[in-house]
Amino acid sequence: MHIDFFMEIDEELVRCRPCGYVMKESELNGGVCPACGLPHNVFEPYRERVSANRLFILSLDIHPIAIHLSQTFVGLIPLLIMFHYVFPGYREQMIHSVIDFSIFMLPLSLILSTISGIVDGLTRFKTLKTPLLVSKIYYSIAIMIFSFAQWFTSTPGEYDLITLALSGVSLFCAVKLGLMGKKLLDVILPGTYQIRKKKKAKPAPRPVVPIPKAESLDD
Repeated sequence: MHIDFFMEIDEELVRCRPCGYVMKESELNGGVCPACGLPHNVFEPYRERVSANRLFILSLDIHPIAIHLSQTFVGLIPLLIMFHYVFPGYREQMIHSVIDFSIFMLPLSLILSTISGIVDGLTRFKTLKTPLLVSKIYYSIAIMIFSFAQWFTSTPGEYDLITLALSGVSLFCAVKLGLMGKKLLDVILPGTYQIRKKKKAKPAPRPVVPIPKAESLDD
C-alpha cells in the first residue's frame, strides 16, 4: 500500500482494489493506477485511519535506510573474504581495507538498525510483543552477538575460518530478519485493539426453599 504523508488531510483519497495503491482522487483524473496500470474504475474511496504523527515517523524511512546500511556490510564481509581466498594477490590492500572497514562498521550499523526497528515496531503496532516482532528481536540479538564477536576476534589483514564462519552466521541471521521484515513492510495497526476479557459465567441462583409456617398453638 502506498501512503504519502504529505497528502493534505482534507483531500479525498482513493485506493486501487487489486494492488492497494493509495493516491489523491484529484490526481486520478480518469487515468490508470500508477502501480499496476489497471483502469480508474477499479478504485474505491479510501479513508486513512492512521494518525498523522505515526505516518510522519514511518514516512522518514529511518528503519529501512538503517537496514540497507547494515545489510551492505553483512553481505560484503563473507563475500570479500572468500574472494580474498580465491584471489589472494588481487588488489590485496584495497580488499583488506574494505573488509576491515565493514567489520568495524557492522556492529555500529546494527545498533542503529535495532533502535530504529524498535521505534518502527512501536509506531506500527504499539507493542513489541507480537510473534513476528519477538522473532525479529531474537535474531537481532543473535546477529549483534556474532558481529561483536567478529569485531573482537578478527585481526586486520588476517581472516581465518572463524572470521568467515561468524560472518556467514551473521549473514544467515540478516536473511531471516529480511524475510520477516518483508512481511511487515506494508502492515500497520490503525488503532489500539483491546482484547475483550471473557465474561465469567454467573453461578446459577440457588433454589429458594419455602420455610414452613409454624403451627398454631391453639390446634
